[in-house]
Amino acid sequence: MGKVDLNIGIDPELLAQAERLGIDVGGMDERTLRLHLQKVDPAGAEDRARRWADENAEAIRVHNEFVRKHGLLSDHFRPWWL
Repeated sequence: MGKVDLNIGIDPELLAQAERLGIDVGGMDERTLRLHLQKVDPAGAEDRARRWADENAEAIRVHNEFVRKHGLLSDHFRPWWL
């Protein structure tokens, strides 16, 4: 059996960052690549996290408001919390 190309769906932004840094991503899954990039380029990881938080700020706000009004959906599993 010959070599097979496999697309495992790694975030294109992570792949671009790895390429800029000259990192060979062969054999890495997204989690492994993300952890490696955090070690070798912490500023890039922080920038990506900041952008994610900015892009998702409205959804986070809506979710937090829902939880304030209605509680967590799992509250009934934690009777000791009450």
